[in-house]
Amino acid sequence: MSDDGGYLTLSSRIAYENPWTKMREDIIRRPNGQDGLYGVVERGEFVVILPLGQVDGEPTVTLINQFRYPVGRRMWELPMGMWETRPDANPDEVAAGELREETGLIADRMTHVGVLYQGAGYSTQRGHVYLATGLTQGPAELEATEQDITRHTISLVQFEEMLRDNVITCMVSIAAFALIRSRGLV
Repeated sequence: MSDDGGYLTLSSRIAYENPWTKMREDIIRRPNGQDGLYGVVERGEFVVILPLGQVDGEPTVTLINQFRYPVGRRMWELPMGMWETRPDANPDEVAAGELREETGLIADRMTHVGVLYQGAGYSTQRGHVYLATGLTQGPAELEATEQDITRHTISLVQFEEMLRDNVITCMVSIAAFALIRSRGLV
């Protein structure tokens, strides 16, 4: 059941659109009766995957590092993505595909851990969090737009140090790890 929070949409228009993103502009009436404007970024669902492996009995995490144009810097992230050309694809399939594409890893087990929203104050985008285990290394299948991605497998201890030292600043990666940790899965 949906809860509109007492907000009423008076009008809505698409202000901008490309194959990946729509920007919607809504004129709204707030619960207190005041009218206002709301800009909403519409994006499809995405997946984020924590690839958890082992080397010599020690847990490892595989990260990617890539340049993120909007912030003008390279970032450490968990593998993630969306299939813009197949918005109706099953998230389990997308997670396995994104893991393979970005890292070359194939998981014996993909556990759906939960759902999170990225920027719920301005965006509709929802993500599915996965834990990938039983990993086998194969070749990465990077898309043309991902050619700068590098893959790095590090110890879980190093991963947590990168989180603590604010080296990993991707909020989706941080939130996904927090959800997985809170469930006692890592």
